[in-house]
Amino acid sequence: TEVAGVPDIGMISRGESAEITTYLEKNIDSELSGNVNDLCPVGALTHRPWQYHYRPWELKKTDSVDVMDGLGSNIRVDARGPEVMRVLPRVNDAVNEEWLSDISRYAVDGLQRQRLDRPYVRLDGKLRAASWEEALEVVAGKLKAAKPEKIGVVAGDLQDAESMKAALDLFRALGSPNTDCRQDGTALGYGPREGWLFNSGLQGIEKADAVLIVGANPRTEAPLLNARLRKAWLAGGATIGLIGEQADLTYAYSWLGAGSKTLGKLPKAAMDFLSKAERPAIIVGAGALVGDTGPAALNALGALAKKLGVVKDGWNGFNVLHSAAARVGGLDMCFVPGEGGLSAVDMVRKGALDVLFLLGADEIDASATKAFKIYLGSHGDRGAHGADVILPGAAYTEKPGIYVNTEGRVQMAERAVFPKGQAKEDWAILRALSALVGHTLPYDTLDQLRTKLMSDHPTFGRIDYLPAPASFDVASLGKKGELGDVAFHSTVRDPYLNNPIARASATMAELSALRTAPAAMAAE
Repeated sequence: TEVAGVPDIGMISRGESAEITTYLEKNIDSELSGNVNDLCPVGALTHRPWQYHYRPWELKKTDSVDVMDGLGSNIRVDARGPEVMRVLPRVNDAVNEEWLSDISRYAVDGLQRQRLDRPYVRLDGKLRAASWEEALEVVAGKLKAAKPEKIGVVAGDLQDAESMKAALDLFRALGSPNTDCRQDGTALGYGPREGWLFNSGLQGIEKADAVLIVGANPRTEAPLLNARLRKAWLAGGATIGLIGEQADLTYAYSWLGAGSKTLGKLPKAAMDFLSKAERPAIIVGAGALVGDTGPAALNALGALAKKLGVVKDGWNGFNVLHSAAARVGGLDMCFVPGEGGLSAVDMVRKGALDVLFLLGADEIDASATKAFKIYLGSHGDRGAHGADVILPGAAYTEKPGIYVNTEGRVQMAERAVFPKGQAKEDWAILRALSALVGHTLPYDTLDQLRTKLMSDHPTFGRIDYLPAPASFDVASLGKKGELGDVAFHSTVRDPYLNNPIARASATMAELSALRTAPAAMAAE
């Protein structure tokens, strides 16, 4: 009730008849429900997906970082043998406090299902198992035969910085400018780093006294950020406005309009509460930055931020909310199209490329392209379905990796278990491929790769460091253009089925069905 804003559980009856339960025998309608169990002082409340599966003393505990959203919540991965059994939050007041979202906590069963554990090559229209040597030779042959401008790589939302760096170095060595980490096509990646960060910081947003949310649904895209916004509204009296689709955010807000038309001419009431604020903040979601109007929307938001004094000495309230764990890391290393290069959206168009490399990219529809498709990833999900070669990679719990969260904080995850079957760490696969195509990457170990990454991009060497609020020309973001009349919709349509691990999870499938059931019943 206090933290998540959902009054669904408590104590009924009195004395020896007292019982902790949900009211009216209903489910807890919250994306933070698992935290209730953590608060129970005697362990009387248990997590149903994990019941009877393990004893806590059987588990090996590994500190890591969550990748289910862009916040980079600090977690502890508990494993027994080769299987991850549970994920629990670690206390970090600057990031996730002591909380964790349900998808981060309960999607772990997806790490065991629909896994890719051996290479596959498509012959005569059918995929068949192959050796690593055979699969890599086929990929190398296709890359060497194609023209540099006809090959490209798209990085997925769960990738670690090391794998993206190896892919970027390889395709640049091949002469290809077609590299992109923005599967959704957001208009970000150029200009100062502050142009794609959550600059106030996750903890700092609680200091804002006026917040404008544009094209985002924090409750589904970043539940723990939404809890902080509720805290700012409840305890600090922050005034909140929203441009985009209406939703129950667990706190009161003023709905200002549906999309770009409102952004072109903000209502007077909105201008008043933002202009009078001492520490105004704008939270920009991907829903406002995708499509043809994305660059113009970003430019308009930058101009608005400058007009309202959102960026000033000692305070930077211009915040971009990313829902993908890999996005900021990719943008920081310039994993965007080079000069004359194609974006991810353009790469999957018919006839654009001859060879398309999907580095864990499952959220982009590549069915239209007739290019030879290579998929490197951990799950047999959307990206693998139409692939001509499948290279099995490691999931985030099966490799050490660097991730950069939405506020620009660099964090390191550790390996909890080893990859399944013949699967290998992504960067090692790319390193082996580079030798076959005649452009051997200049690192043989993970430490050497990290040294190269931090040398080329020094921000990756500042582990657990939050950049101080810095002024920048916020009005220079994006490109001037027509805003049109486009409705902003959150890019996270179903938070429980938002990535390959979640879609492989039986628990997430059940939560998704429960989430959509009321809407389906209402429609009937």
